[in-house]
This record gives sequence, structure tokens and C-alpha cells, in this order.
Amino acid sequence: MPGTLPLGDPVPADGSFPSAVREALDARADKPFGLYVHIPFCSVRCGYCDFNTYTAEDLGPGASRASYPDTLIAELELAARVLEAAGAPQRRLSTVFFGGGTPTLLPAEDLARILTRARELFGFVPGAEITTEANPDTVSPETAQILADAGFTRLSLGMQSAVPKVLQVLDRTHNPSNVPKAHAAARAAGLETSLDLIYGTPGESLEDWRVSLEAALSCAPDHVSAYSLIVEEGTAMAAKIRRGELPDIDPDDQADKYLLADEMLSAAGYDWYEVSNFATAETTRSRHNLNYWLDSDWWGAGPGAHSHLAGLRWWNVKHPAAYAQRLATGTSPGHGRELLDDEAVVLEHLMLRLRIREGLDVAEYNGLPQRARRGGEPITAKVLNQLVSDGLIEEQAAHASSSAPEGRAVLTLKGRLLADAVTRRLAP
Repeated sequence: MPGTLPLGDPVPADGSFPSAVREALDARADKPFGLYVHIPFCSVRCGYCDFNTYTAEDLGPGASRASYPDTLIAELELAARVLEAAGAPQRRLSTVFFGGGTPTLLPAEDLARILTRARELFGFVPGAEITTEANPDTVSPETAQILADAGFTRLSLGMQSAVPKVLQVLDRTHNPSNVPKAHAAARAAGLETSLDLIYGTPGESLEDWRVSLEAALSCAPDHVSAYSLIVEEGTAMAAKIRRGELPDIDPDDQADKYLLADEMLSAAGYDWYEVSNFATAETTRSRHNLNYWLDSDWWGAGPGAHSHLAGLRWWNVKHPAAYAQRLATGTSPGHGRELLDDEAVVLEHLMLRLRIREGLDVAEYNGLPQRARRGGEPITAKVLNQLVSDGLIEEQAAHASSSAPEGRAVLTLKGRLLADAVTRRLAP
């Protein structure tokens, strides 16, 4: 089952923000503002997954798929009231992302209705990126067209693998032959496409991984995400590994598979823009995910969803029944919240900027007031040169330029494999 939520400080019943956040809102007016919509339903629970998702048997009384769209819309309406009461500048949504779970287990008409209400409440910037995740078995030409007509611009398919035995270990139930069919349906409807892959599954060979990459590339999607499998405590897979029913994850095997992914994707014209994400062009990068990595703001709607606004993080109650009960009484579904302290701001800026293609702007990092308040040492040219010497960051980017007067730390391929280690070496 999903892991437990952090406690944090209590969220007021009306969802109102602390005074420090209200005072900071005007300075954030030019930052992108996104909406994450959590659809917590799955037909079965995958053995590796610890996301906040529920099968029909898990829901119990007080929650259902049929009533969920109205409950979700109630939170969007509450969000609009909270932002207005806080005096927040009007910011239209630049990105919307429906995730889960399996959003397309809901009828496409319901997803369209939720999106329409978000547009009415907040508005969209011109060219807003509107994405939904989907299980390949749940996408038909009719579904894709309804989504496109409603304003969705992008479909992200949970492919994971093209090898049946690997899908079986992951407890994925979709038919791999439906991936190209769903992709073609999305293309015919005019949607951009992304395929999500997982590598390092117990028992997956390097050749199995090559087969999955070849299958993904044969679809010619706009975007590919390639994530290493992480075995989370409390999942069915973790229990099987502990009992010896499955071999444990091998970091060297995962490194070999990342190198193969980079080789094959690069040869096919995909450029990495975040350690695990590859796109055919800058315009086909996931702008919603970039908002997370670039310290933008977003409202997370749905049970267990997380939000961020001007340094305030909050998260909703987890179970759909508790979530629905709160909103039925006009109460915020927020479970807890925290204001990020200086240490968290500095470390997250460093860690997240390092993961993207543009890298860490050293002058920007050294100028963070939070870093100065902590008394941390600035990153020096000597430190950058040592990382260059170790083959972890790009030499040319590390040199000062007009756009980055103290240089940038941009990970090399070796550096991407050791991104956490690079972060530790630069962390104050």
C-alpha cells in the first residue's frame, strides 16, 4: 500500500496561507503556475508501485469513480477561493498534468469536464501544455479524440516494457501490442506523445531492455522517459525480494541499461534534458515536469496530491473517502504543510538544477540569500575544475561566460550516473 504522509503543520480548515506566503505572492507573479490532477484509480495494483492509488476493492464506502470528478472539481473551486482570499496575482495555468493511478480509467468525458472547469476558474496561457497519463489498454481512437477536442495536447503512455515476462514481474496487465495502437490513436488526434519506460526490473536482461527501447523508438514518440526501478519498502515487490523470490536490484546493471538508453535514444535524435527524460526538441520537453525542477508553483488536486506555492508545501489527505468527506463540508483536504527552511531551499536548488541539461548556474546559486543566511561556502572555480578533472561535469560549460559569469555545472554522461554524488560534493 502507499507510504504514509509526513505530518507537517496543520492546514487551516479554509486552506488559507501563512502571512509570509501571502507577502511573497506578488514576487512570484511571473513564474509559471501549473495544476496537477491526481486520479487515484487503478484496475490492479502493480507490485513495485507505492503511489497513492486504489483498486475498486480498496475504495470502500464514501468514494467512487462515478462521484470523483465532482469531488475533484470542488477542490479546484476551493483553490480559486483560497488564492483570491490570499490576494494572489491572477496567474493563468501554463501546464496541467493528469496523473495517477490511471486517469483514463475515468471516462474521457469526465477528464474533459474537469479540464473545462479548470479553464473556467484559472484560464490557460496561450499554448498551455495539457497532459494526461494513460494505460495503453485504455486508449482508443475515440478516447484520444475526445481528449484532444477538450484541449489536451499531450498523452503520456505507461509502456514500462515491451517484454511480457518483464511486465509480469512488474504486475503490469496491459497488452504490449496495444502500445503502438494507443500511440497511433493519439497521433491521429493531433496529440504529442510520450512513452514511459522502466529499466532494471529483476530478471530483465540487457537484451530485454534493448527490445523495449527498440519498440519505443519504432513508435517515434516526441518524448521518452526512462526511469530506473526503485524498490520501495512496503510494496509487494520489496516483500518478494526480501523472501528471495526475486533477485535484488543491481546498480551496475541499471547503469549499463542507462548507458544503452542514452546511446540508442541519442542515435535516434533524442536529447536528454533531465537525467531520466529525453525529447526530440526543446519544444517537446515536458514543461510541467520542468516546472518542478525550476522552483515554479503548482496546485496539486486530489487525494495525497502535493502542492507548492512561494516556498509553502502542503499535501492532501490520502484516502479518496476522507478526501471526499472534507470537500463535501467545504473543508480543505489538506493534511499537513511546511514552509521550506533555508537548508531545504539551497539543497533543492542545487539538486534539481543539476539534473537538467542547462545545469546549475553557479552565480545564481552563490547569490541565493538563503545560502548566505546559512553561512555556506560558495562554489568556486577550483571546485568546478576538480569536477571537470573527474569527468563529472562538462568543461566548456564550467568556464565563465556572459550568460553564466561563474560558469555552469552541467553533468556529463558519467556525471548523470553519479548525480547524487556530484550533489554531495557541491552541497554546503
